[in-house]
Amino acid sequence: MAEVNGIKVPFIPIIENQNPFRSKVDSTGAFESVFQRELEKIKFSSHALKRLETRNIQLSKNEMSKIENAVAKAELKGSKDSLVMMDDTVFIINIPNRTVITAMALKGSDENVFTNIDSVVFA
Repeated sequence: MAEVNGIKVPFIPIIENQNPFRSKVDSTGAFESVFQRELEKIKFSSHALKRLETRNIQLSKNEMSKIENAVAKAELKGSKDSLVMMDDTVFIINIPNRTVITAMALKGSDENVFTNIDSVVFA
């Protein structure tokens, strides 16, 4: 057991400047850059994840990069909700939140009307 002031304690005391949860990253600003990069990543709503799974749509790193570029282009134009077409797959994406709302393959789909979008981006 560890000791604190001569008393045995059932935990490991955290000693100032030896806290494993504090790192020098906080003081250098690197945390902010990592945090910002995470915020800029494309997210998928639970609905979109279900659609990807049920429609057997799998995305490679290259395809994710194309979607990220499409979102960046739509963002520059001030879009809010965009239809992003990539090959034979369509994504409806909320641009300010960088969140994919739904996804579907064009082949074999009866859906051909998309509403509540303000832009279309070809990725």
